[in-house]
Amino acid sequence: MPGGRPRRSADPVPRLHVVGAQPAARRGKWWRRPLLRGLVLAAVLLAAAAAVVVWMMPGTSAPQPPANTVVASLPYWNITAGAEVTLANRNDFTEVSPWMFGLDAQGRIAPLYDPREASAVQASTERLRAAGLSLMPTLANVSGGQFTDQPITGILHDPTLTANHIAAIVALVTDRGYAGIDIDYEELNAADRSAFTTFITDLAAALHAHGKRLSVALFAKTTDAGYDQRNLAQDYAAIGRVADEVRLMAYDYHWATSPPGPVAPIGWVRDVLRYATSQIPAAKIVLGIPLSGYDWSGGSGTVITWQQAFQLANRYHAPVQYDTVGQSPWFTYTDDAGRPHEVWLENAASTRAKLDAAHGAGVGGVYLWMYGSEDAGTWTQLEQAFPVERGTPSGSAVSR
Repeated sequence: MPGGRPRRSADPVPRLHVVGAQPAARRGKWWRRPLLRGLVLAAVLLAAAAAVVVWMMPGTSAPQPPANTVVASLPYWNITAGAEVTLANRNDFTEVSPWMFGLDAQGRIAPLYDPREASAVQASTERLRAAGLSLMPTLANVSGGQFTDQPITGILHDPTLTANHIAAIVALVTDRGYAGIDIDYEELNAADRSAFTTFITDLAAALHAHGKRLSVALFAKTTDAGYDQRNLAQDYAAIGRVADEVRLMAYDYHWATSPPGPVAPIGWVRDVLRYATSQIPAAKIVLGIPLSGYDWSGGSGTVITWQQAFQLANRYHAPVQYDTVGQSPWFTYTDDAGRPHEVWLENAASTRAKLDAAHGAGVGGVYLWMYGSEDAGTWTQLEQAFPVERGTPSGSAVSR
């Protein structure tokens, strides 16, 4: 695809029992007796109520989200600050997914955040939970700050290791009282497609047995094959049948080693949504929206927040322009060493364009990739474009 292959940066980085009518030959005159009729009606109502209670108990299905799902996705380096922003805009969100867990070399679940930040992360997540937000942390195949196919590919192709891994994830979710888990396994190969689908299918069943939910992050693509093996490894239709949420990473159309350009041009985002809704139930789709951009110089780009971009534009007196085709702001400047730079970023207006695209496609919701220091005007646009059900948290878990 011209302009590069979309990818994600790894930057530190109801069923009730139906009581049928009796056959006509067995209907007696007892039904005309008021006392008996009342007793029977009471019994039927009690049975129906009991059936509803059983249906709602954990072990049958996961809690259902509100009409609009809006997720705060907090990178592991921004959990504490991101939590503060999320809490300050509590009424705009239904869920929060802090990037808390990765895998060690043996495939065991391990914290992604700095161990020295453990108490601060714990305090932040408890505040988010206390605010009534559905807490669904992200588990990614990240090690040493980078996505890697090892050791997850070995786990996926070994039934015993897969079963053990699923058990560990379920234990993590249930022991800590999370509403569910968000799986973000990247850098898989085309040969992993079937094994990955089986893993997600079995994990969904295991979580649902405990009344927990499963979200799966997938690369954005406009065909099944996508742009490379990582895209082919992810079967939209199969995963969409079993997951509760499918989070589309609709950003990094241009990335750190590509030529400069919009991170999520609106035409491409619409194409991604068009293909996704042909494969996945629209109500399950949660569109990923970036709140950061890149500063390119010398053939490579560095992730930059809105605030950093704003400061640079002011410092170098660079006029910020707006690309109406891609729906993205940009500017150029020359640094103090004489090096030319080209910056593409996201602001409230570009975010609103993607929110409107999601709304127009009829998808279930959006998630914001909250890298840090986003445009404050974002929250007004979010509330207007994707209002959430107030006071109805999505599958909130009770703190132990």
